[in-house]
Amino acid sequence: MVTSGAITQRLDRLEARGPVIRSSSESDGRSVQVALTDEGHALIDKALPEHIDTENRLLAGLTEAQRDTLAEGLRNLLESLGDTRH
Repeated sequence: MVTSGAITQRLDRLEARGPVIRSSSESDGRSVQVALTDEGHALIDKALPEHIDTENRLLAGLTEAQRDTLAEGLRNLLESLGDTRH
């Protein structure tokens, strides 16, 4: 829920630091494709395990059934906001 200008500024900073690159879309001149560089992949590989550990700690108090209910509720919320990917 940020403006396209804010996204552009964030991508500018990320691209300047090296974890992403942008290229013009071949199918839509108004669009830009963003991809992770090797440095970006390394950063994700380093950060993801810690992020997953944090998620597991946050959800540790829930049973598997409660986790499933939470996931379903969040999925329904995303779909109501226009995210149709499953």
